[in-house]
Amino acid sequence: MSTLQIRYQGEQPYLETWQAMRRFTDERTAETPDELWLVSHPPVYTQGLNGDARFVLPAAYDSGIPIVDTDRGGQITYHGPGQIIGYLLLDLKRHQLGVRALVSVMESILIEFLAQHGIDAHTRPNAPGVYVHNAKIASLGLKVRRGRTYHGWALNYDMDLTPFHAITPCGLHQTSVTQVRDCLHNTPLPSLEEASRQLAQAFVQAFRSL
Repeated sequence: MSTLQIRYQGEQPYLETWQAMRRFTDERTAETPDELWLVSHPPVYTQGLNGDARFVLPAAYDSGIPIVDTDRGGQITYHGPGQIIGYLLLDLKRHQLGVRALVSVMESILIEFLAQHGIDAHTRPNAPGVYVHNAKIASLGLKVRRGRTYHGWALNYDMDLTPFHAITPCGLHQTSVTQVRDCLHNTPLPSLEEASRQLAQAFVQAFRSL
């Protein structure tokens, strides 16, 4: 059984959070508890380590929104207010998990959370993330260094999706994006803070059983 410590960090600048994740990972020891950081960011585009520049459309450069080259996997995506982001700082050896298995765990937790709110979501082969019909509602991207992970997942919750129009999100042509608010239609939407707490508890329970 493993304990996952939760850090609610509110809205934080992307670069500072990324640097903090790297520092935490570099300095952690075999005894350091795993952590889940729940955070949101001011508007920012982030590009994966091997991201294809063709997926960054001219409108993104004209938008005034920063574009940050990162060390995570995956392609270009957008982060902004109203999105719930979970950065998962794990020791894979402790959990005896491979990267693919961890991705499946994250996807399953997000799908179950959405199901609890009446949203039927699913995965797609060879396209990590969570989808509702043909629209992506959550993206995933990780970095593994010496068996320890950072970065994580981002769930579109109650946000302005317009900046996604300036990129090909995650490099997926003919795939739109959606969010929890739009999927629930007239159903009352839990606050961002309450949804974050629910997700945190789901991750704690999942990793307690690993």
